[in-house]
Parts: sequence; C-alpha cells; structure tokens
Amino acid sequence: MIYTMKTLRSRSATAENRDALPGRGGMSGGGVKGSPAIKDFRAGTTETLLAAEGPGVVRRMWMTSHAREPQHMRNLILRMYWDGCAVPSVEAPLGDFFGVAHGASVPMYAKYVSMQEGRGLNCFIPMPFAASARITVTNESDTDIDWFFYQIDFTLGDEVTEEHGRFHASFRRDNPCPLGRDFTIADVRGARGVFLGCVIGVRPLTPGWWGEGEVKLYLDDDGDYPTLCGTGMEDYVGSAWGLGEICTPTQGAPLVRGGFASLYRFHDADPIFFQQRLTVTVQQMGCGMKQELAAQYGDRLIFQPKLHPRRDPEDGFYLRSDDLCATSYWYQYPLAQSREPLPGKSERSADLFAGAAAAETSGTADEAPL
Repeated sequence: MIYTMKTLRSRSATAENRDALPGRGGMSGGGVKGSPAIKDFRAGTTETLLAAEGPGVVRRMWMTSHAREPQHMRNLILRMYWDGCAVPSVEAPLGDFFGVAHGASVPMYAKYVSMQEGRGLNCFIPMPFAASARITVTNESDTDIDWFFYQIDFTLGDEVTEEHGRFHASFRRDNPCPLGRDFTIADVRGARGVFLGCVIGVRPLTPGWWGEGEVKLYLDDDGDYPTLCGTGMEDYVGSAWGLGEICTPTQGAPLVRGGFASLYRFHDADPIFFQQRLTVTVQQMGCGMKQELAAQYGDRLIFQPKLHPRRDPEDGFYLRSDDLCATSYWYQYPLAQSREPLPGKSERSADLFAGAAAAETSGTADEAPL
C-alpha cells in the first residue's frame, strides 16, 4: 500500500498511557513493563479504555483477558460512545463482538475481527468520530479478573462529516426462539447507513440439520418480503451442503462442534446500503421426511414439500425452534438515540460452550441432499 502524507496524528491508548498522550508510552516501572494491563478488574466495575476528543478515527483495537471462560467472554461488556451521545452505539459481549458466539474462545480469523489463537482479540473496523470517542468495558461476570490488557490505536485530525457514518454494533439472543418465527439479527430505523455484517450463533435444540433458513435483508420501504434473500444459513457464510469449520477473510464458521455453531459474514465487496430502514432476519429451518418429523413435532409441525419433480413430496423443509444469538455491525447517521436493552446476565450466560469437553466432539453438520 502507498500512503499519501497527511497531517494526521497517530495515538495509542493503553493501560499505562490511558490518555493516549504523545511521548508518554512505556514509562511505568522505569520502562520495564511496569503497568501493561488493568490489574484486579473487579466484578461490577467499569473501566474506560479510551476517552478522546475528535475529529478522529479508531483504527485498530487489541484486547485480551487473564480470564477467558465462557462466563467472562459473554459478560465482559464492551460499549462505545461517539460524539457525546449518552446512548452507546456499540453494546456487546466481548467474545461475540470479536467474532465468536457462545462464550467460546477458539481461533477465528477474518478481515475485520479475529480471535487469534483463541486468545488475542483484534478489531480493524474503522470507527470515525467528529467530536469525541469513549470506549468502556464492564466486568459483569461473577469474578474479579487479575489482568485485562488492551491497546486502541487511532488518528486525530481526520475529516469526519455526516457522510461518514458512525459505527454501531448490537447483540441479541432468543433462547429458545419461538417455533415458526424468524430470528432478528439487526433492526435499524430512522437513519441511513451501511450494513457491514454479523456473527451468528446457533445451538440446535432438536436433532437434524438446522441450517436451511434464509437470511433476509429488508431495506427501506420493503413490506412482507425482503429485497435480498439468501438460500440458507450455511450458504450465507459461503459454504454449501452442510457446514464445517473454516475461516476466510470475510466469511466462515470457526466453531461447529459439541452442539454449537458460530458463523460470520462481512459484506466487504458487497456492502448493503439503506436510506431509512434496515431489518436483517434468519429463518429457523431444517429439512427431512415428513413422517419422521411428525413423530417429533406432532401438530406443531410446519412443513413445506421441496416441490421438486424428482423428490418425494414427503421430503421437505420444516420450521424449527433453536437457541440463536447474533452480533450485528453497521454504520449509520444520525447516531442511534435509543436501543433495545442488552439481554440480561442470566439470559446471556445460560447454555454456553462447554470448552474442552465440547471440543472433544468435532465435525461437520451435514445437510440432507436437496
């Protein structure tokens, strides 16, 4: 890459240079790593990682914690505030924000976020701010944490206008999501912007292939039907005929094991623009033989034959009820002035990835042939 010389100023906020002052890095302990992290991060407390006056752009974030159990990855809550807004534009659990659902710490590598070796949390999403930026993390787990490391690199002096949307992210979970209802990944109203992508977590609650659901993107004046509609959940993240563990720069699934799946998709080359509204949903859908499904679902079965000339009419798609969660990423302007409450701690913390025990059962979720 060739860089044009600019009059920007590069800054970095860390535990030993919290104000990101020039010429003040690495001073503690006589320059021998005297204060590289937040020490004794008490349960129930909030730490401010960045407080900067703009204009500027957050360009890279790296974090890691001494505690990476599921309860920590799901209950360390990251929040970001732009331009003095009291409502956080970003509010999400640490692990989910950095690319892996279910409180899992597994290797995940993508262009925008990554969980390097399952330990180093990285984000390269540009985050512009005109007046100010504030980033916090709250320890909503039940335990004190010995070490929390971070580094936030940003520039000051950037040209930031209304044409530069402000970065937003939200976390949602339905456990279980009601039978027959599409799960909402993102819902934005009263702003124009760009949908960047999402991380989706699925914990199937009944046997069988769960990934037939179509990802639907409703834009602006869309009514009952969306402008963009995919052909299946695994297709949305670039796979086909089932899903195995794979990471690529913009799409993949770092976790498909032990009854848990975590998928991601970033709209890098195919950005999704909206002018006043964006709603992203995914169906809960599987496929199978009607008679077998009827034995499991009874009169609750919602079934649709595949309508293929060479398929048995008893072979079809059916709606499911599973545990779903999602973290969505987008830019919008103006800033969001309200947001749905983050799911409560008990709701966030239930039924998380079992770590080493779950890792013993790995493999591919194989779809029944269409």
